[in-house]
Amino acid sequence: MADRAEFEAYFMERAEEALALINGAPELAVGGTVVDLPSTLNDLVTFMRRFVSISDAQARVVVLWIAHTHAFAAADTTPYLAITSAEKGSGKTRLLEVLEPLVAKPWFTGRVTAAVLVRRIDELSPTLLLDEVDAAFNGDREYAETLRAVLNTGHRHGGKASCCVGRGANIDFRDFSTFSPKAIAGIGRLPDTVGDRSIPVRLKRALPGTVKNFRRREVQAEADRLRAELEAWALANVDRLRDRRPALPPELTDRQQDGAEPLLAIADAAGGDWADSARQALVELCAEGRSADDSIGKRLLSDIRDIFKERGVVERIASVDLAGALAQVETSAWGEWTNGKPITTNRLARLLRPFGIEPRKVREGPGTFRGYYVEAFLDSFARYLPPEEAPEAPIPPSQPEQVEQANVYAGPGHFSKWNREGSVPVAKSASSPIKTRVVPVVPVAEPPYGGGEGVLGDSDQSAEGEL
Repeated sequence: MADRAEFEAYFMERAEEALALINGAPELAVGGTVVDLPSTLNDLVTFMRRFVSISDAQARVVVLWIAHTHAFAAADTTPYLAITSAEKGSGKTRLLEVLEPLVAKPWFTGRVTAAVLVRRIDELSPTLLLDEVDAAFNGDREYAETLRAVLNTGHRHGGKASCCVGRGANIDFRDFSTFSPKAIAGIGRLPDTVGDRSIPVRLKRALPGTVKNFRRREVQAEADRLRAELEAWALANVDRLRDRRPALPPELTDRQQDGAEPLLAIADAAGGDWADSARQALVELCAEGRSADDSIGKRLLSDIRDIFKERGVVERIASVDLAGALAQVETSAWGEWTNGKPITTNRLARLLRPFGIEPRKVREGPGTFRGYYVEAFLDSFARYLPPEEAPEAPIPPSQPEQVEQANVYAGPGHFSKWNREGSVPVAKSASSPIKTRVVPVVPVAEPPYGGGEGVLGDSDQSAEGEL
């Protein structure tokens, strides 16, 4: 009996050591072969780029996402792949077709009923490959709202959608889990709430002869091998991935960092150049997404900040002058904002109101006008716009003694305290024919903070007192 007890103790000790070795290694024997994660990921990049015209950064992120679908059990959040393009024929559906034989539990669909959508995700936690999502959002209202609810909540563990169940007098409600990996393809922009939870993969139409036709029957064996390697590696390493806390690029927003975390955990496990290249790729794609998907409010704030920088030393600006300057920005829509006409002062006030920025009465000599103080924008600039290195403000030739005090724009997202004496003319942009008011500049205290927390919206109420 003693011998048996000693044997069992020895066996258990060796089994624990063997399990620790397996879980601590980046490779695992599968079917008599050795699976090396970096090699598998590199093979996936080559496989994908054979059939889809995507950049190296896009391919690396998509490949890490494929691996993530197999290690989904280790994640608290899952990033969506937002596969979009400006025009048809850019490879969106083809990319979903290439993903289907590689991801875990694929569900490739273009249109289902609202009831099927929530029930299947709840029951199977599939990898949803949803095509033509633009048509879905613009189609049946019930399905569109259900899809929106699923996508708004399904990026985080514990996300739910509530639906009625039962028939007749036995109607009740039930919470259905919406948490699962999702790749969604469509033309144009996704709703902002969905885009915030997604990594953008913006495709362009392939040049002739640059990609091959995808025939699944011809590549099925290769796809099966790659998928089996990912499944085996994920099975052995899911606990290690759950405990990983990878360093997250500071360039990403909080929500982007949430989505990047499970992908970077896999990249760090692969090691080699994957750790650095994955971070660079995510920053590149997410930066492109922010540039293309910035809300109207953020674009407005950015253009206003540029106007203040161009005009240099100015404490306040008339509403009519600011609206006119915005209409002159060549890369914006402000020149045709109101039924093909330039943005009005009333519309400008409505767009700024959610940020806590309101026009105020400004006295100039014997008269008054409505306008904005620069200090009212400082908090929103700091909160909603990325920091940037600002150039020195221009100084009028008549005031050389103020050159050393002229760093009006004093840092990322922040204006310095205004401490000027006398009258300073508002500079006129070389490209702007707008006449600006000359206003006396008086010492102003350090601007207060705390406003601008509202969510961008557009009210039907007009701004009172606007000229």
